[in-house]
Amino acid sequence: MGRGKIEIRRIENATNRQVTYSKRRNGIFKKAQELSVLCDAKVSLIMFSTTGKFHEYISPSVSTKKIYDDYQKALGIDLWKTHYDRMQEHLRKLKEINNRLRREIRQRMGEDLHGLRIHELHGLEQEMAESLTNIRDRKYHVIKTSTDTYRKKVKNLEERHGTLLMGFEPKCKDPHYGLVDNDDGGYDYGIALGNGVSNIYANYRSQHNHHPHLDHQGGGFGSHDLRLA
Repeated sequence: MGRGKIEIRRIENATNRQVTYSKRRNGIFKKAQELSVLCDAKVSLIMFSTTGKFHEYISPSVSTKKIYDDYQKALGIDLWKTHYDRMQEHLRKLKEINNRLRREIRQRMGEDLHGLRIHELHGLEQEMAESLTNIRDRKYHVIKTSTDTYRKKVKNLEERHGTLLMGFEPKCKDPHYGLVDNDDGGYDYGIALGNGVSNIYANYRSQHNHHPHLDHQGGGFGSHDLRLA
């Protein structure tokens, strides 16, 4: 019993369509290769799948460009002329845009103003004023952003400083650790030695510019400012 005739129409199932394309593509390439070998024919076969994938077969003795050139000679046409003309038109438009932008730049720098009419000069002046306004707005925005950032950093530092002071104040009242207020307006740094044998106190006055025991050379404590408890 022979095979039934297959109706030639589009396969609706995408998977089946792709499988059929792959099988028949290989068959067509095989036939093209056989035709090229048996008949010494120049064969060029180009295929694109529905997914846009490119497949090509070309006879070993020729190139794709050679096939295109022979095709153009046989039909008397130029396959590249339309594309070349389109590229030339696109290049011409780009050159016009480039020349216009260069002219506008020169005019904004006070050059190439000859030949401009009064309304063109007025429009140029208005554009310059708008550009200056935009530049100023941008400048003020940058300054404001920098100032806000600086203020936030200062605020964070002040909060950290206040937190450190709150934790340090209880220790200042301990004569073996922190600061001790004196009756004469000064205060002492009390440093307790770890072995508990003795304490060293260095007296420092709040009005250090009137302190008689300051070292005049370096502005610090002299040897007579230290005493053992």
